[in-house]
Amino acid sequence: MKILKFLDENIEKYFLWASLVAVVILIFMQVVLRYVFNYSLAWAEELSRYILLYQIWVGTAYCVKKDAHIRMNIIQSKLSPKNQIKMEIFVTVLWMIFTLFLTLKSGQLTSMLYANKQISPAMQIPMAIAYASVPIGCGLMVFRLCQKLYKDVKKLEKQEAELR
Repeated sequence: MKILKFLDENIEKYFLWASLVAVVILIFMQVVLRYVFNYSLAWAEELSRYILLYQIWVGTAYCVKKDAHIRMNIIQSKLSPKNQIKMEIFVTVLWMIFTLFLTLKSGQLTSMLYANKQISPAMQIPMAIAYASVPIGCGLMVFRLCQKLYKDVKKLEKQEAELR
């Protein structure tokens, strides 16, 4: 149970840190090889690009978890505390529906790329690996949105219980 809790709290953070270090090392290595030794690795830039794709999509899930997405809440701030929570629940449900749609459609695209055996130009790996960043990140985001929805519903129930 402690391991699951640790992973739930830290998996995105550790992935983002490790992948950032990997990208910095790859790009630094590429720059040194290119300008000092007049040699470059064809696969380094491609790998960096694919790692950045995963960082973007996993990072969006991490922002959901930390409630760090940029948003406009002019209307929400004018509402009563109870209605603010209701609005938050409504927005989270809409966001979850869109993210589920994106997860399904990107999963279909990834499956199609895998079935067609399309490969990357430099590393010669299946392009489905790069495109899988979208369904993986969106799936993780759906999971984090479910957690957020659960917390918001509990907050609403608590507030309604206090008003009775």
